[in-house]
Amino acid sequence: MQKTWFITGATSGLGHEMTRQLLADGQKVIAAARRPEALDRLERDYPAQLDILPLDLTQPDSIASAIADAFERHQRVDVIVSNAGYGLFGAAEELASAQIDRQIATNLAGSIHLIRAALPFLRRQGGGRIMQVSSEGGQIAYPGFSLYHATKWGIEGFVESVAQEVAAFGIDFIIAEPGPTGTNFGANLDRAEPLAAYEETPAGAIRRAFDDGSFDIKGDAARTVAAMISAARSDTPPLRLTLGSTAYASISQALRTRLQALEAQRDVAYSADRDVR
Repeated sequence: MQKTWFITGATSGLGHEMTRQLLADGQKVIAAARRPEALDRLERDYPAQLDILPLDLTQPDSIASAIADAFERHQRVDVIVSNAGYGLFGAAEELASAQIDRQIATNLAGSIHLIRAALPFLRRQGGGRIMQVSSEGGQIAYPGFSLYHATKWGIEGFVESVAQEVAAFGIDFIIAEPGPTGTNFGANLDRAEPLAAYEETPAGAIRRAFDDGSFDIKGDAARTVAAMISAARSDTPPLRLTLGSTAYASISQALRTRLQALEAQRDVAYSADRDVR
């Protein structure tokens, strides 16, 4: 059955792979991107299925316009994939203010504005599905990625809350959490100017791993995207979709550690209640 998908960040990485797979499967795709010309080849191959819209995720007016245009042109959009984003690497002390502001504007505020812009249209059409692409970094943290994690943890909290607000309208969410995957994420990584003080810290070790190519990447982009599409087509998708063995292992360990720490604090937690005798 043909459906209409709206995908941000469709010119590279997982967004481009998802666009390619969906078009090959006969689906309609509205691809939103800052560089529409990067989709020229797919547009030539699938002129009747692919609609390209300009979108700058750091500009709320651009987001609202793209969403409105998509629903006006196609009447109905079944799945919205909030995928656009990038990584920022550097110890917190190393980061420049402009880097921080851009990371938050793109990964967090941009995703929030996109979801908010889509909700009225989805509500009026009687429902729909939003897939927010996060990462394992929405539940765990690596040194050197503090701002990236801030945006991913932030958008996961936002989505979990909004999902409860709009479930009655037939709107549901999937938070996709891939681990390190073979895309151009590393090539597009924004890096802070390193400080010598951090050279022998965990952040410095990860920086060296990126530089010498030893950072372990197990995820396959095509398989990751296929799993995301399958979940988006499911009648009962999970709220959180963990993708890749690295993500599964790291998130599982983090949850176990937190649960153990929480159980150890039970008495202290209950002692804060007013009615404790």
